[in-house]
Amino acid sequence: QVQLVESGGGLVQPGGSLRLSCVVSGSIPPFYFMGWYRQAPGKQRELVANIRSDASDANRNYADSVKGRFTISRDNAKNTVYLRMNVLKPEDTAVYYCNARPPAILSGAEYWGQGTQVTVSS
Repeated sequence: QVQLVESGGGLVQPGGSLRLSCVVSGSIPPFYFMGWYRQAPGKQRELVANIRSDASDANRNYADSVKGRFTISRDNAKNTVYLRMNVLKPEDTAVYYCNARPPAILSGAEYWGQGTQVTVSS
């Protein structure tokens, strides 16, 4: 059974940094996309960043609102995906969810973590 467990959220002042971690247990094919989504109160869940198994820069995608501030990375040996968040803004406040899904051209199960709260406030 696949489980995604996030950690690293918390309260931070504007301009601060946090690093989220997502540990994957169980078997996920290496070609799966790993990603981070977020959902703020009253808003739809949105993609923040995702990364393919080949973690080169060309295979990372970011929402325009976080480009240049957030960095996604993955350590396949540790079955862990990270989201480094710098220069945090109040509008980054949300519950952040880890996600694993197959590429669009392939079928397969999609997995979600339980979420971790990030609050940016002075």
